[in-house]
Amino acid sequence: MSSLAVQAQFEAALTPMGAELVGALAGDGWGVEAQVAFGELTLVAPREHIVEVMTALRDRFGFQQLLDVCGADYPDREERFEVVYHLLSLTRNARIRVKVATDEVQPVPTVCHVYPSAGWFEREAYDMYGMIFAGHPDMRRLLTDYGFEGHPLRKDFPMTGYVEVRYDEEQKRVVYEPVKLTQEFRTFDFLSPWEGADYPAPVLPGDEKAGVKG
Repeated sequence: MSSLAVQAQFEAALTPMGAELVGALAGDGWGVEAQVAFGELTLVAPREHIVEVMTALRDRFGFQQLLDVCGADYPDREERFEVVYHLLSLTRNARIRVKVATDEVQPVPTVCHVYPSAGWFEREAYDMYGMIFAGHPDMRRLLTDYGFEGHPLRKDFPMTGYVEVRYDEEQKRVVYEPVKLTQEFRTFDFLSPWEGADYPAPVLPGDEKAGVKG
């Protein structure tokens, strides 16, 4: 059996569990939807009901562990961010993904009191994407330095950043300076000679003698 067939069989087995979860949560009026993507069951939940959904998954369906909280940025969407929670159930031997949509302004309720491990995960999502988690006890940056500007994992964040850090030998301390790209306006040829680059002749010294017969 091919790997694609195995994945299709595995995803088909997840569909009944998704129907079970959505059916059980439908009576609560939370508007949860289920889909199978990339070999995992995914629940799409409204932002305002994420705490209730996560509590139900922990208490009623046995998803005891929160493995990760991460983000995704889709600038073309009206709500550009997705907060993604990954849960593990040891009793079911299953994982589940829960997604919530938001933007730079609308806060997402924190799930720290449901899964204590969410504390640092939510701080990281705030640091990298600028997602705000309402009710978080310590909503500070986690990975970037004090006074850092912007959020590095946003699609519109420049690859070079805004400042560069270096150790200044004269001042005997670390200094922050605006990024200076001295090579920004140079044109680079990334083709190698083995890829058949079309260079104007002559390129190397001596090429002009190639066609001269002594």
